[in-house]
Amino acid sequence: MKQVEVQIMSQSYMLACPLDGEDALRASVAKVDAAMCRIRDAGKVKARDRIAVLAALNIAFELTQKDGSSPFPNSGFANTESGEPADTGASQATEQPLQRLLNKLDTALAQDDRLL
Repeated sequence: MKQVEVQIMSQSYMLACPLDGEDALRASVAKVDAAMCRIRDAGKVKARDRIAVLAALNIAFELTQKDGSSPFPNSGFANTESGEPADTGASQATEQPLQRLLNKLDTALAQDDRLL
């Protein structure tokens, strides 16, 4: 294993990775950094941990869409920085569970807005 220094939202992190895994790690870091910066730049979310949670959900959703394992097919879950489902022609029945999940996240993380 080797140590690699990376930056996500201008903060440095030392991460361990296999000797032949640095390129994959850096690609993953770039994806996380881009997702977090998009959410931050939208201006609606200030707390780093809340930004990280939303970015993680967006990335996880993208991955489940690629492998077809999403419990909400074609829903466009949180594809916009506002956290609202994207307009992909999804049925209202599909969007309602997603909106409930987003509302729960907003409630659980509401105190984080005061951290920064």
